[in-house]
Amino acid sequence: MHIPVLGLGTFRLKDEVAFNSVKMGLEIGYRHIDTAQIYENESEVGAAVKESNIPREEIFITTKIWTENLSAAKLIPSLKESLKKLQTDYVDLTLIHWPSPNQAVPLEESLLALKEAKDLGLTKEIGVSNFPIAELKKAIEILGSEEIFTNQVEVHPYLQNKKLIDFCNTEDIMVTAYMPLAYGKVVKDETLIKIGEKHGISAADVALAWLHEQDLIIIPSSTKRVNLENNLNFPEISFSKKELSMIAGLDDGSRIANPPFAPTWDK
Repeated sequence: MHIPVLGLGTFRLKDEVAFNSVKMGLEIGYRHIDTAQIYENESEVGAAVKESNIPREEIFITTKIWTENLSAAKLIPSLKESLKKLQTDYVDLTLIHWPSPNQAVPLEESLLALKEAKDLGLTKEIGVSNFPIAELKKAIEILGSEEIFTNQVEVHPYLQNKKLIDFCNTEDIMVTAYMPLAYGKVVKDETLIKIGEKHGISAADVALAWLHEQDLIIIPSSTKRVNLENNLNFPEISFSKKELSMIAGLDDGSRIANPPFAPTWDK
């Protein structure tokens, strides 16, 4: 199934801000929108998609099931509510947003309900988010790696997640990188600026091109048209061994998304 390499993230975007960001993104050329139940902006995303008049089949929409809705009794009804808000009969991809805190809901129960949602046509593909290797192995045992479309995790120069990415590659599971610009930290990074100057591009472009070179799906976020345009049109470049070593040296394990209920991360 085709998924645009670069998508528009909507985390922390609310109300009119979310609507305007998605509307601008679609006008500029984005065809991949990422949202989630907990973002509380599915209605705004749906309204922007509807107003765009772009054929539904040309837009790849991802949403995520929140931890409170992971039980067999709640997952499908909650997804149907998401579809109602998004004003669509289906989403292209539905993810388990986080492993169930303290394993309150067995992973098998959630994954089988998610697979049922796919069988019902509510979602075309299914996957997971914020799953370390241990949890991903469990998911593979339950469904098989062929059913897991992607694992969406935080990846940027300061949290390169190489061990997890290598495992996903071995299992033929795509990795989707969220927070690819580390909430603006990338833009001011002297190392990335220096590398960018050699290629005539920005530090942000360096980060996105570096992620793309690893065959990752990338979902940056912005509310400014110029940033949305720049992100969408990032260049594809080849890095020298020295440049890759410089970027590798930035990895200090800095993690932005790390709530109290997060799983045990890979080291």
